[in-house]
Amino acid sequence: MEHRPLSELTSIADLKTPEDVKVPVLTKRERLDRWIDLLEQEPDRELKTLDEIEWKPKAQRLAMRADGSALTVAYSDPLLRQAGLRSDTFGDAVDFFQISEHDAHIVLCSCHGGELMRADETARRVRGIRSPSLWSLYFGWFR
Repeated sequence: MEHRPLSELTSIADLKTPEDVKVPVLTKRERLDRWIDLLEQEPDRELKTLDEIEWKPKAQRLAMRADGSALTVAYSDPLLRQAGLRSDTFGDAVDFFQISEHDAHIVLCSCHGGELMRADETARRVRGIRSPSLWSLYFGWFR
């Protein structure tokens, strides 16, 4: 491997420095809409839920994740990661999507969906937390 100073490399390569990289700025609604779109790409996909979120101590709850969950779907998206989604944990999702732990619980917890939940059902739940005034249309019950 040949080592060259950065000044030489700029003349032969298109180098991007962190300040050159444009980070997309997405509103809360755009973030949730993107997540919904990703989930709806494979509506029949079975997603793992997080096991009994409400019974975990806060630190454990915020660190919860599961391979093949709705959070994995979100985190696998380059746009959401570039916009600031740090991981596929419960806590990072709550922060990134700017939702309450209660709302995240409704979307992700095993007590609301069983061990597995279809992606289209998960998308419907995300739509419900995105538009609480339409909650009853998505879930058939009032909040």
